Amino acid sequence: MIFKDYYKILELSSNRVTPEEIKQAYRDQAKKYHPDINTSSQISEERFKDINEAYRVLSNQASKRKYDRMWNTHVGRKQKNSYEESKRGKDSIFSDFFQMFFGDSMHNEIVEEKREKNKKVPTKGENIETEINVSIPDAFYGAEKKIALRTLSGKMKNFEVKIPAGIRNEEKIRLMGQGKPGENGGKPGDLLIKIHIDNNQKYTLQGYDLYTNLLLTPWEAALGTKVELDSIDEKVSLYIPQGIESGEKIRIEGKGYHDGKAGRGDLIAQVQIMVPKNMTQEEKKLFEQLQKVSHYDPRKIYG
Repeated sequence: MIFKDYYKILELSSNRVTPEEIKQAYRDQAKKYHPDINTSSQISEERFKDINEAYRVLSNQASKRKYDRMWNTHVGRKQKNSYEESKRGKDSIFSDFFQMFFGDSMHNEIVEEKREKNKKVPTKGENIETEINVSIPDAFYGAEKKIALRTLSGKMKNFEVKIPAGIRNEEKIRLMGQGKPGENGGKPGDLLIKIHIDNNQKYTLQGYDLYTNLLLTPWEAALGTKVELDSIDEKVSLYIPQGIESGEKIRIEGKGYHDGKAGRGDLIAQVQIMVPKNMTQEEKKLFEQLQKVSHYDPRKIYG
């Protein structure tokens, strides 16, 4: 049976090495002889197995002390400069040398120690994600919402969610520690709540700008006028120029949604000219008189 110099396999010149030096030597050699790099070399594959075997023994303090006693009796003997390997069974990761001096019990101890170590590693729990819808005013001013989620045990749990003023559409709120429980003493995950800001009949949010409809009568549009328009936080006065048409937009700067930089987007009023559906007799006569005296024909614009 050939004595296997695990220090030589890891290219360490002495057994007086720290665990960090053993680990670094293992990484260097494993990278050098990894089968994925040396795909056509059978020797590299066996060398890679011996590198792993050497690291398993030397990285464990109990097995290292046992091996060092043998190493001290063999190190004085003349060793071949070339690499030597002892036989190993088919599909075995340990050589005959390892089995003879350490046996299956040491193998089981190493595997069990690694398994126990992995079991004791604290692992943070998984995050949970959900979504809620909020109105534009609630998102603009901030609000508190209550949501209920079903836990892993099947019970419903209530959460209070504080919506900060000026939150962006699709932004997420994180509730720390309200996700799935951790393992081995690890911290629980978090609850992530995606916010959907709903448009309504009055306002539509596009980026930082708020869009609203400005409804005008035909005579207001024709003659021009001054109107009061509701922005999201106050009334604003608008001067409507005469001859304005449906579809035109009036931009009111700084009256839109929060931009996240202590400023605001714009309020954009989209003009819609409304025609009365139920007219009085007097209103109808006035429109008939206008029809007789007016020479305006919008269809001739494209004629």
